Amino acid sequence: MAKKVKQIAIYGKGGIGKSTTTSNISAALSVAGYKVMQFGCDPKSDSTNTLRGGKYIPTVLDTLRDKNTVKASEVIYEGFNGIYCVEAGGPVPGVGCAGRGIITAVQLFKQQRVFEELDLDFVIYDVLGDVVCGGFAVPIREGIAEHVFTVSSADFMAIYAANNLFKGIQKYSNSGGALLGGVIANSINAPYAKEIIDDFVKQTNTQVIEYIPRSVTVTQSELQGKTTIEAAPDSQQAKVYKSLAQKIAEHTESKVPTPLDIADLRAWASRWGDYLLALETGEVRTEVSSNI
Repeated sequence: MAKKVKQIAIYGKGGIGKSTTTSNISAALSVAGYKVMQFGCDPKSDSTNTLRGGKYIPTVLDTLRDKNTVKASEVIYEGFNGIYCVEAGGPVPGVGCAGRGIITAVQLFKQQRVFEELDLDFVIYDVLGDVVCGGFAVPIREGIAEHVFTVSSADFMAIYAANNLFKGIQKYSNSGGALLGGVIANSINAPYAKEIIDDFVKQTNTQVIEYIPRSVTVTQSELQGKTTIEAAPDSQQAKVYKSLAQKIAEHTESKVPTPLDIADLRAWASRWGDYLLALETGEVRTEVSSNI
């Protein structure tokens, strides 16, 4: 009997550090001895390049445009420490649905039973989380991913995107969709940033899986075309990513979040805005902080 592959989806607003985080999770799991595939689901097709020395790989959609039939093995490339790398790709710019690459790639891999053939432990989908498109909802809607995590900073637009993702998870939860494992809090350096994220997860009935500080080590590593796990394995930042990877590996129970409606989210953000302004001006008012 084949072992069960643990399928994880990492969502997040564009530019929030989602692919950086995902690639370091993949690298950390691989170093820990797991067989891992990273499945890039962003039309930019840059999810896996730090697992391959900065090199980009042909996408599933590009390969299908060149030939009528494609074997899954033709679009799987080996990365750092044996990680299998796949990029779904997107349509020609200005034409078609940006999520079509995910739909096409997932169907191809299911038909050819790729995950079972490769004897994988983890498949990690790196998915753009701030575009309203049915294709990007595939890992959630069809229950392909078992657990969903979202990368968010304390910035409002990142939280707004996370809250929208929660709405999607809630919508499909009654029809076998994936559930939420929690929030990966990224670029958390200022004390108030942690407080904002902590309050947001409290309001939406979820949890923070890990706090990841902003670090120059990540920038240095990516300029070399590598993950932090590969380029600086003994760094403090690598320890944070390894801790996150271990928590995801051990995670078993996800649940339905309770997203805020737009009026409540806006009011919540406004209260935090007033509080941060008061901090900046030195006029912190007890009634402001206590009402957040």
